[in-house]
Amino acid sequence: MSNSATARSTLLLVVTATAMVAAWLIIRPVLADRNESNATDVTLTSTSTTTGNTTANPKYQVTVRKPTTGPRISTGLQDVNGNVATVACGTCHSNRAPNIKTKTVADLKHFHRSLQLSHGSISCLSCHNSSDYDALKLADGTRVEFTEVMTLCAQCHGPQMRDYEHGTHGGMSGYWDLSRGPQAKNNCVDCHNPHAPQFPKMKPTFKPQDRFLKKATTHPASLRTNGL
Repeated sequence: MSNSATARSTLLLVVTATAMVAAWLIIRPVLADRNESNATDVTLTSTSTTTGNTTANPKYQVTVRKPTTGPRISTGLQDVNGNVATVACGTCHSNRAPNIKTKTVADLKHFHRSLQLSHGSISCLSCHNSSDYDALKLADGTRVEFTEVMTLCAQCHGPQMRDYEHGTHGGMSGYWDLSRGPQAKNNCVDCHNPHAPQFPKMKPTFKPQDRFLKKATTHPASLRTNGL
């Protein structure tokens, strides 16, 4: 490489470096102002949501109703106080061998003959725990308490659980806006029969006739004459 070419390359590097330094000196104050502006916005947002030690927009909790206990089966008998005597599931099932083929009421020979059972093609032991009839189980055999029945429902009814978590499935009471108050949501079994969860079909019909929406009518002349 000739001396003139080397000189031109050196000059180009010096000019480029000078231009970069000049650009940085111009941009640096702008970036500093922008950072200060962002920091102020964050501070304002933080202070605008608090007043002293009290939060201006408190966030309340969402609670889900749960069964208080597992199911109790009526014996048809009464105790000394006249109350219906009930027993836990395990009282009888602990003395009987589980039958994984039981899928319909017709398969039941002694108990639960009046049970309404329509839940796909699953058997009783798809949900009930054959090792402990006072509990439920997941598909992998994990034990689930009756109070946590929604965990069991969710493993098969994923879309419904997704909609439930987003507030578009299942009933609730309270506030949609959690900054105004708490919200209480229904459990699956509050609305659905766990043994026959599908709602009955309903036929749309015309609305009931409302007598208050009808045009006023006058009494016949004979009634008016008689003073009625």
